[in-house]
Amino acid sequence: MIYTLRHRTTYRYGRPVHFARCTLRLKPQDGGGQSVLASAVTIDPSPARAVMRRDYLGIDAVAVTLETPHTTFSVEALSTVRVERPAPPPPESGMPWERVRDAVLAERDLGGRAPVHFLFPTGRVPLLPAITDYARSSFAAGRSAYGAAHDLMLRIGRDFRFDAKATTVSTPLAESFALRAGVCQDFAHVMIAALRGMGLPAAYVSGYLRTVPPPGRPRLRGADASHAWVAVWCGEGWLGLDPTNGVAVRDDHIVVARGRDYGDVAPVDGIVSGSGKQRLKVEVDVIPDTETQDLALVG
Repeated sequence: MIYTLRHRTTYRYGRPVHFARCTLRLKPQDGGGQSVLASAVTIDPSPARAVMRRDYLGIDAVAVTLETPHTTFSVEALSTVRVERPAPPPPESGMPWERVRDAVLAERDLGGRAPVHFLFPTGRVPLLPAITDYARSSFAAGRSAYGAAHDLMLRIGRDFRFDAKATTVSTPLAESFALRAGVCQDFAHVMIAALRGMGLPAAYVSGYLRTVPPPGRPRLRGADASHAWVAVWCGEGWLGLDPTNGVAVRDDHIVVARGRDYGDVAPVDGIVSGSGKQRLKVEVDVIPDTETQDLALVG
């Protein structure tokens, strides 16, 4: 499947901003069943400096500095990506979870993508006893790591309510877990904490999910959204699981970045020098090449 991706972020400020520095993580990932055929980012106003770098975790990021006074800041990422992933394994296949847990601690690889970096607590994903206890019923003795993780994913999907008004981007994990509600970021953070609590490496994956418009209805411009899910290390590689939708990751998921939590992969973050209120608008389009659509919608 080949997708055209458009992600436009617009900030509007009540008063002029005279200086801003931000990091953009908007380029889809190459590898793991994906090939980036084209990718470009347009920034307005034009930055004084824009430096592309790859961080320790392998995430491509652009460090941007703005020195022109402005009341609007917009970033548009336009990419073309081919996604061809193998079918996920049967849920109960693979190594026992206890063996995976022990093997990770014995691993000597400390490179940026080594599973050991995704085993420990982070600022947004502390290891909470209540969440570890919640995970235990999925982890029967001798069960495969993937089978246990798959079961945990399904339980979270059943037990938690998707509610965009229940949480914000800064809601602590303990609060979203207690509410049993939130958005894909919260679902992913809960599952990561549960897996790490049982000793399995788990990563936060940011990207996009293909959505299908209702029968007979056109695709609405900007109606799609960025998405988040989980990658779990099962001893022989990373496998993607989407607790928000209760599915294993296939060709409908497009990966942008994989980190320890949302803080590692936020599409746009940084600081501004100014005062007054700001408004944020995000528009996303995920258009598969099987749909006939005027490309002006994503240009």
